[in-house]
Amino acid sequence: QVQLVESGGGLVQAGGSLRLSCAASGTISSIDNMCWYRQAPGKQRELVSSITSGGSTNYADSVKGRFTISRDSAKNAVYLQMNSLKPEDTALYYCHAHAFSSLVYRDYWGQGTQVTVSS
Repeated sequence: QVQLVESGGGLVQAGGSLRLSCAASGTISSIDNMCWYRQAPGKQRELVSSITSGGSTNYADSVKGRFTISRDSAKNAVYLQMNSLKPEDTALYYCHAHAFSSLVYRDYWGQGTQVTVSS
């Protein structure tokens, strides 16, 4: 089994910054993609950013130029640096990993960390 634990959320004023962290633990052979999703109240969960095991990154148009994803494969961790935050970035942010554990690839999710941006 694989567990993902996020941290780093909080309340910040518009224009501020936050850094989210997500650490994977458990019986992990390897991790393919790691991603950050978010879900605002009344809205569907959306992909914010992803990073492959090789370091290739992808961003939603709404966060390009403001957010930066990175990972530390040795620590099975992924990070999201969020700058120039806007009220519309307010959401519950989830970490996701496509990991090889117990001889199969599965999708794993964290519990989420709340990000609230005040205007």
